[in-house]
Amino acid sequence: MQSLPVLSSQLTNSELLIDLSQHYPNHYQRGLLLVNIRQQRLYHIQKQRLLNGYVISSAENGTGNIENSGKTPLGAHYIREKFGDGVPIGSQFRARQSTRFIPDILTQAHQSSSNDFITSRILWLSGLEYGYNQGSGVDSYQRYIYIHGTDEEGRLGSPASHGCIRMANQAIIDLYSEVRIDSLVHIIEQ
Repeated sequence: MQSLPVLSSQLTNSELLIDLSQHYPNHYQRGLLLVNIRQQRLYHIQKQRLLNGYVISSAENGTGNIENSGKTPLGAHYIREKFGDGVPIGSQFRARQSTRFIPDILTQAHQSSSNDFITSRILWLSGLEYGYNQGSGVDSYQRYIYIHGTDEEGRLGSPASHGCIRMANQAIIDLYSEVRIDSLVHIIEQ
């Protein structure tokens, strides 16, 4: 089990995990990705055991579930689709298809890309809470909310995306191989 100082040791026994396991038992059994916006971290949890933690980047515009807001949606989601099997690290995606183009990976915090490339792997999220992150005007799946690799690795740890959850390219490849479709993804402020 990973030792991550940014994650409370009490997390695995928290009311949140118990609540999620009761409300979404089928998704929870397949695994849990817990995204903490304030910490800019994603935690991979299986059977109340922390497997790994990753630095992420959520939306520069903050959190919110309204379509066209450019914000990261909160609440319970699941991985509806995965894209990127066998695609080389850093490969750009357009409409969830590899373009075979590998952009420069920017590793400095002050560097930004004008293209907001989606790279390496995609986990496409679908909301589980009708009227909040599922349904007309708030639907995370229809908003194309992904967990994906980025060419702006230097900006990870700070809000910088257009709504998605960004990860380092090797990190998303590692996570992609460990998570299954229908796994639970819960996005919280803190």
